[in-house]
Amino acid sequence: MKKLLLASTSTLFGERYLEYILQDVALFFKDVDTVTFIPFARPGGISHDDYTEIAAKAFAKIDKKVIGLHTYKNHKEGIDQAQAFFCGGGNTFVLVQQLYSQNAMQHLKERITNGTPYMGTSAGSNIAGITMKTTNDMPIVYPPSFDTMHLVNFNINAHYLDPDPNSKHNGETRETRLKEFHAYNNTPVVGLREGSFLLVTANTIELKGKHTARIFEVNKTPYESKTIDF
Repeated sequence: MKKLLLASTSTLFGERYLEYILQDVALFFKDVDTVTFIPFARPGGISHDDYTEIAAKAFAKIDKKVIGLHTYKNHKEGIDQAQAFFCGGGNTFVLVQQLYSQNAMQHLKERITNGTPYMGTSAGSNIAGITMKTTNDMPIVYPPSFDTMHLVNFNINAHYLDPDPNSKHNGETRETRLKEFHAYNNTPVVGLREGSFLLVTANTIELKGKHTARIFEVNKTPYESKTIDF
């Protein structure tokens, strides 16, 4: 029943919001007129209304209307009425904290599991995994749990970056950090590079875009793959 589009990012360098993926988004949402936007990941500097307007301008290009979940006084009502969902990026800690504070995480999961289409970018993709523990974001707020929606049976590391052999930076690489995660956790991790996204229909997962994904599994050497099969 699940129908998911999980992208690493909303915007590629030099392009407009959702430009690189917009035709795929049109196909994904072909059976709906209105998409409910979840704007809660942005921690400051932009209002929920302004963030929703950014999404609305992009979706207008494919003749879809957008309504912000924040416009409902009762977020459960907004989730119940949604034809489809899009959750934008920002800070995953903020997004998870907000969804839990509104008692929305479980209810959102139930609607999506029962077939309501869900698209996420960045933080919005991170929360489709088992936990948010492989986010790149700083913990600027403290959510009551790191558990997320478990719509797929792995975690996502959005904006995955390969080590730069010419870099003089001596800090840890993304690969090192994800190996550290597996010192304490068994959950597989899919490193999604910019321009890549996962298309999930029922139990089928397709990796779309020109890149392979970097796959991390406990007690295994990280590897490249065009298929996701755990």
